[in-house]
Amino acid sequence: METIKEGDYVLIRFRDKRYLKRVEVDKNFSYKGGVLQFRDIVGKPYGITVGELQIFKPTLEEIILYGIRRETQIIYPKDTFYIAKKLDLSEGKKLLEFGTGSGAATMVFSSSVGREGRVYTFEREERIFKTAKRNLERFGFTQNVVMFNKPFDPSEVEGIEFDAAFVDVREPYPYVEAVHGVLKPSAPVGFLLPTANQVEELLKHLKPHFGDIEVMEILVRYYKPNPERFRPEDTMVAHTAYLLFAKKLSI
Repeated sequence: METIKEGDYVLIRFRDKRYLKRVEVDKNFSYKGGVLQFRDIVGKPYGITVGELQIFKPTLEEIILYGIRRETQIIYPKDTFYIAKKLDLSEGKKLLEFGTGSGAATMVFSSSVGREGRVYTFEREERIFKTAKRNLERFGFTQNVVMFNKPFDPSEVEGIEFDAAFVDVREPYPYVEAVHGVLKPSAPVGFLLPTANQVEELLKHLKPHFGDIEVMEILVRYYKPNPERFRPEDTMVAHTAYLLFAKKLSI
């Protein structure tokens, strides 16, 4: 049975709130109902209840939502996990990422390609790059991630054929040919775009390089887990971005 150790991250559930905290034996967690001494949970199994608190091992989604530091608007987990599946990421594959941001999507991609896979990610802004690097180091996602603090440079990935690519930059249009040049035949690429105008412009640039094009958005509605008053939550996670997917054509 896996037990809580010093240095582990735990997800603390208190009523309808969630908190991600690092376990340090000389520290505590204060909340409206009292104080949790971390030394009291070391050696205990995950999933325990301490008073009104529930202590869980955090999922990757929860690490992204409650744990990472943000320099940019993160890509929501509802989008990133879907992106990883649409890009057909699995153990051993290689992905090229344009725009690391705060590293949320990079973590999902890293988890998807496993120990034998690689994620090569480029971020031009030094401040954003440093935050992403700290996030990846903090939660143990550096083993299979190669990071570059520069605009995309083909010489850094020369000789590598990528299984997939993902582009999340302000102006993705200049990168279309570069993406085409480094992908394996028929390999997928994903783009994240905030506005409809950007989608329209990108669609013009994709031909004749890419086919099987799809554009979508993902909407998530949560429900109150109350059997006596089962109904939707008062707010929902609606439009966050447009997702565009395509596959490389051999031209």
